[in-house]
Amino acid sequence: MPARGFIVDIGKPMDDIDTFLRSDMLIVNIPSRDIDGFERLLRKIEASPIQRVLLVSSTSVYPDNCKLVSETAADESPDHPLLIIENLFRNSRQLRTTVVRFAGLIGGNRHPGRFFAGGKTVKNPDARVNLIHRDDCINILERIVVNGVWGETFNACADSHPSKREFYTRAAKMAGAPLPNFEDSDDSCFKIVDNRRLKRVLGYEFLHPDLMAIRFDQDRQQRQP
Repeated sequence: MPARGFIVDIGKPMDDIDTFLRSDMLIVNIPSRDIDGFERLLRKIEASPIQRVLLVSSTSVYPDNCKLVSETAADESPDHPLLIIENLFRNSRQLRTTVVRFAGLIGGNRHPGRFFAGGKTVKNPDARVNLIHRDDCINILERIVVNGVWGETFNACADSHPSKREFYTRAAKMAGAPLPNFEDSDDSCFKIVDNRRLKRVLGYEFLHPDLMAIRFDQDRQQRQP
């Protein structure tokens, strides 16, 4: 039987997604900060057979506070819309939700050597980066589902945190792109995302722990037929 496609726009009424929600588990990966839209989606999910939700969030819930940030230290910005959305799902009495906060996505079609093409300037070049490769994102989600790890919150970020200057210079050279412009700035306040809890609870070893060792040209070759 061919798969049936659904368009789910949380910014509009969702009257025709009951068939889509006929499952016991749902992965929610919607790049939106529409709190009202997520509230509507949550009501639909709670009225469905779904019992477990894997909610993809972002490490942007943490402010740049010049320190190591973790899931258990209340480091989040309390009024950040993504944190409010996370809590909507956590507080549901009908669902068991695990939240995965992904760092900035790289790999596949997202070659960081092209992020600052066209004369864009890299601000705070001495700040540390928090990034994760696409392959690790997929593996982490799979590990959570297969092992049935519910009711948790995880930071998902590579082990290494080179400076923006180091990382994007190397990435641009690898892409054969012009080197980015780096803003002269003394404001290098940043955060470093702690991934140790994810590795400990899931027993996970990153495929790409060292950002400075990733060969993005190999990503391109793997996509070619």
